[in-house]
Amino acid sequence: MAAPGDSSLTSGVVGVLLAGGRSSRMGGGDKSLQVLGGQTMMARTIARAAPQVEALALNANGDPVRFVASGLPVIADSIQDFAGPLAGILAGLEWAATQRPRPRWLASFATDAPFFPRDLVARLVKAAEAEGADLACAVSGGRAHPVFGLWPLRLEDDLRRALGEGMRKVDLWTARYRVASVTFDDRPVDPFFNINRPEDLAEAERKLPLS
Repeated sequence: MAAPGDSSLTSGVVGVLLAGGRSSRMGGGDKSLQVLGGQTMMARTIARAAPQVEALALNANGDPVRFVASGLPVIADSIQDFAGPLAGILAGLEWAATQRPRPRWLASFATDAPFFPRDLVARLVKAAEAEGADLACAVSGGRAHPVFGLWPLRLEDDLRRALGEGMRKVDLWTARYRVASVTFDDRPVDPFFNINRPEDLAEAERKLPLS
């Protein structure tokens, strides 16, 4: 298994944190600014993601000033009307294309799942390259988590076109390509446990010592 931060695998990978949703089930506002164990979920996500990539950006809509404490570049969706995580991935691909040297891959992370693995990117890259896949995504407990994915920059135009045609579901879009699925252990805590509602945040507090 690749070690966390394995530079031989994560070289040429940049990342995007997806925080562009409306958080309606949390009562509105920014889920990523909710506090878990004395830290915002944003801070926890950055701490896990940043060591795995060469550069990191935050996808969020609205006034970027509210995220100034993150220290990250904030990129908004170029597709309007809250088109979902695919729009955030497109924003990440657009940003990644401006980086020099040009990266090989974009890794995406959801900011409402603060327990994701510290070796996520290394394992996704290893699987994608071993299988000759177009994309890679995480799996746990028999469920795919495509927002925790690895995306080649060459698919930027394809994704923009699909969004323009009304595509919104990540798994429907990834089904068009060869995907390497990487399974992560979901015990004692599912690393992709996501926080959508206040009761999920309370459950995450209980899971925190096990993560």
